[in-house]
Amino acid sequence: MKAPNFKLMSTSGKTVQLNKVKSKYIIIYFYPKDNTSGCTIETNDFNKLLSKFEKLGCTIYGISKDSLESHQKWSKQLKLKFELLADEDKTSLKSYKVWAKKKFMGKEFMGTVRSTFVIEKNKIIKKWTNVRAAGHAAEVLDFIKSC
Repeated sequence: MKAPNFKLMSTSGKTVQLNKVKSKYIIIYFYPKDNTSGCTIETNDFNKLLSKFEKLGCTIYGISKDSLESHQKWSKQLKLKFELLADEDKTSLKSYKVWAKKKFMGKEFMGTVRSTFVIEKNKIIKKWTNVRAAGHAAEVLDFIKSC
């Protein structure tokens, strides 16, 4: 499946256009909200394993609907070595079909379904949906190693 292109602002203040990223693999993980427990676990895990991902030719991006200002503050707090991308209008969330109806404590609402995509040559080669945050980054790394 072709990876939907997007153009989003990053925590470094640069615009990231997916189809212009030059990496063997691009890992995009969509998460619900900055500075929440599950999202912090997942983001810290990707950050800890970043050098191993980079050795395999990967670029990682975390994407949520939070503002660039929120991303920058959280990124600094976690000492992230990769970019978070702000998708306030939910364009990429919708094009990757991760903006969906969710249920929590009996209430239904629209939100981000925690999901990860591995892209190679503008094609999605692997996707995970309804991800459990703990241990997920290691699972993605194992997949990349098997490619």
